[in-house]
Amino acid sequence: MTSRVDGPIVLATGGTGGHVFPAQALARVLMGRGYRLVLVTDRRGSAYSGLLGDLETYRIQAAGISGRGLTARISAVFQLGLGWLQARRLLKQLRPRAVAGFGGYPSVPTVVAAAQLHCKTIIHEQNAVLGRANRMLAPYAARIATGFDKTAMLRERDQARAVHTGNPVRPEIIDAATPYRASEGDEAIEILVTGGSQGAAVFGEIIPPALAALPDALRGRLRITQQCREDGLAEVRATYERAGIQAELAPFFNDIPARLARAHLVIGRSGASTVAELAATGRPAILIPYPHAIDNHQRENAARLCDAGGGWLVPQE
Repeated sequence: MTSRVDGPIVLATGGTGGHVFPAQALARVLMGRGYRLVLVTDRRGSAYSGLLGDLETYRIQAAGISGRGLTARISAVFQLGLGWLQARRLLKQLRPRAVAGFGGYPSVPTVVAAAQLHCKTIIHEQNAVLGRANRMLAPYAARIATGFDKTAMLRERDQARAVHTGNPVRPEIIDAATPYRASEGDEAIEILVTGGSQGAAVFGEIIPPALAALPDALRGRLRITQQCREDGLAEVRATYERAGIQAELAPFFNDIPARLARAHLVIGRSGASTVAELAATGRPAILIPYPHAIDNHQRENAARLCDAGGGWLVPQE
């Protein structure tokens, strides 16, 4: 039987990129140190690419509870219960030396089962507001790693186990980063518009007309890179062309690190990964928090960066 000293480190994650990116960053470091890693996730784990997609992976039942009707919540609790049984059986076989959870409901069954089996546990909260899943998990975790120095909704009794680690930033972002230099004279002004991991159709509706309303001399200097949904590309392109603004548009850009390094200004959402990358690269930003984020955590993320002088917070009305 494998001892816990020789066992793997289990990464429990799932859901949106904000939960997955930190897991991938930790995996890269731990693999470099020779640890065996195992990923436990939900059905969405089959879509992971890159490093996480190459890990030994186990899928368990899980579902979110927040913002759903009564029937859906009952179903979600049932699925989480099944996931707990699956995770408990799996962890008994793996005998991991530690389990790290990264938020999102797919991490709940595994972290709870690990704590009950007396495995070492840690959870990581990326946002400035402790997420619903991590609020459930905080009493079970030996350590609570936080992306911000202060985390709202973290209970007083859990604060003694909290450690401010910050949010990991992808190495490719750091490798491409350059010292910030403002555009001067008649030089081009590079603006990068991103929509976050879930896209932002509203940016295609409000940002092109706003930039088109700028004075002629300023419009002529703009060089826009904008992430757009496929169904909105033609209209956004037409707005920029009528205004005489040079713009490169696409649903997705594979070279975001290089584009971020060239940017004089970023316009985007304020997910934890975005805020961390802006802080690490020193790029000023106009942040428009996603208004329907649970517990309005994107607004709190943006406020922290903007209060430190990193940009401007503009609510989406």
